[in-house]
Amino acid sequence: MNAIRLLLVDDDPLVRAGLSFMLGGADDIEVVGEAADGHEVGALVDRTRPDVVLMDIRMPAVDGLTATERLRARADAPQVIVLTTFHADEQVLRALRAGAAGFVLKDTPPAEIIEAVRRVAAGDPVLSPAVTRRLMERVAGSAADTRRERARERITALNEREREVAVAVGRGLANAGIAGELFMSVATVKTHVSRVLAKLGLDNRVQIALLVHDAGLLDGTPHDEGPHGTAR
Repeated sequence: MNAIRLLLVDDDPLVRAGLSFMLGGADDIEVVGEAADGHEVGALVDRTRPDVVLMDIRMPAVDGLTATERLRARADAPQVIVLTTFHADEQVLRALRAGAAGFVLKDTPPAEIIEAVRRVAAGDPVLSPAVTRRLMERVAGSAADTRRERARERITALNEREREVAVAVGRGLANAGIAGELFMSVATVKTHVSRVLAKLGLDNRVQIALLVHDAGLLDGTPHDEGPHGTAR
């Protein structure tokens, strides 16, 4: 099995050195490059072809939000994990909307950061529905009503079954859990998730969760979390 190719982006050289030492020690992760600012990311991605980018959100010239938006707009975009010191920050939420697969705090234990990289490389988000809701509630402003109306309009593109699957994704259920709840095979669930992503023009399951939350489809619904606050 090929090692996960990882690019580190942080303006603090000590943070980069620590992350490089920690992550490079994992047998299945290879740190293929480092950048001190967002403006370096595009060229480094072209040169190193990472699977995952661990992106600091706050940098002095081109910040992690802008760099994430630029990366995720590419056809061959790597997965992005936002690195931040804040639990609830509007820039983190904007990065998730732009296509980041999740975020980790800089004081997260090393083993959990390594696991986050592995999960994202495997196509799984690293953000629980509970954290998603708290994040959105803390940064919600006067645009919430407009965002809800727009989200509900977008959701109308889905048929009833796809909508049920989208809500289940928003609740943090993995494919097996959705299959059991909705009485379908895992393969059928995967097909529905792919159709939801395509119809809504989204990149990943985190964006599905954000959209169904915006539309108010998670209000009053239970959620299911795995260990350490990550969606199962």
